[in-house]
Parts: sequence; C-alpha cells; structure tokens
Amino acid sequence: MSAQTTIDIAAEPAVSLRNEPVQARSTARLTALLDAAASIVDEVGIERLTTAMVAERAGASIGTVYRYFPDRIVLLQALGSRNFERVMARITEAINDPAQSDWRGALSTAFSSVIDTYRTEPGFRGLRVGDQLDLRPLPNGRTHKSLVAERIVEALSARFGVDNSAASRFTLEAGLEMSDALVARAFLMNPQGDEEFINVSTSAVRGFIGDNIGW
Repeated sequence: MSAQTTIDIAAEPAVSLRNEPVQARSTARLTALLDAAASIVDEVGIERLTTAMVAERAGASIGTVYRYFPDRIVLLQALGSRNFERVMARITEAINDPAQSDWRGALSTAFSSVIDTYRTEPGFRGLRVGDQLDLRPLPNGRTHKSLVAERIVEALSARFGVDNSAASRFTLEAGLEMSDALVARAFLMNPQGDEEFINVSTSAVRGFIGDNIGW
C-alpha cells in the first residue's frame, strides 16, 4: 500500500459501567472520578486505591462512585481502558507521521510515544493499560497488549505494506511484553524513568523484533 495510507487504531476495549453517562454533566462526573483514581494510583499504587479515596479526591459522595462502578476493580478496569485509548491515540499519530518513511522508524517513534505516556499520563505508570489486574478469565479473552500488538501490525501493514500475519503479531506482542517489564521497572521509582532501563528496553526490543519479525 501507499506510504501515505493511514489507519485509526485508537479504539478502546469495552468496560461495562453500572450506568453509562448520557449527559455532559454525567460525563464530566465520570471523568472527574477517573482523574481522581489516576492521581491516587500515582501516589499509592493500584493495590491501596479504594473507592472512598476516589470519592474524597473527586469531591463526590461514595454513592456517586458506586453509581458507575460496583467495586474498585471495575474502576481500575475503566481507568485502564482510558489509558489504552490514550496511548493508542499517541501510537496512531506516531505511525501515521508523514516524517516516517519506513516501518522501522514508525515503530521506533511509536515506542517513544509510549515512553512519553509513562511520563505525562496520570495513572499510567502504576496501571498502564490494565493487564496487571489479575482477573480470570480475562474479560475479553485476551490481554490489552495483545490488542495493542494487533492494531500496531494492522497500522504498519496499511501504511508500509508489511506482512500482517499471526507470526508478526505474536512477535510484536512478545516484544511489547519484554518492553513492558523493563519500562515498568524504569518508572518504578522515577517518574521520569531510569534512562539505563529505558535504553536496555529499546535495544533489546529493537533487536528481538528485527531478528524475528520477518519483514
């Protein structure tokens, strides 16, 4: 396909809320709850977050929280889905950037956009896209990183004509899992990220994908 072809991959996985917001005021209230949860995750992590903490931080009643979220896990799932949507929007922009002339440059820029998301998106360092929530069976039968890998390969295939095969998607997913472990460690104690771990992640994943992707 033409190098000018673009594709929108910024779609989020579904999370069932107790009540879907139908008015602007309800949407704003839901956003405030998720913003509060994100700031708390940054401060104390996902394990210590409670619905009461979210209500207090958002200036809402506990009943308002339970109007949308039956428990803290569903709240974290919703925040993870929002994180997914936002990081995918950045990845989409990176892959579709006209300045990138080949898939390697586009993929490298996409990975850099993920690093930037760790630095700038509240709640992302601690929760990322929600895969570390130990929910069984998986709500969608697959991990969010599997969806990320699938959509990245689809976007690269649409723009640069690379092979969109199960083997390619698996290789990219494996690379994402490797990167996730190293980058999460990089940001564990440093909100700007430990550059040594980030550099190791970049080098290791680039080498792994280059050796195994078959493009």
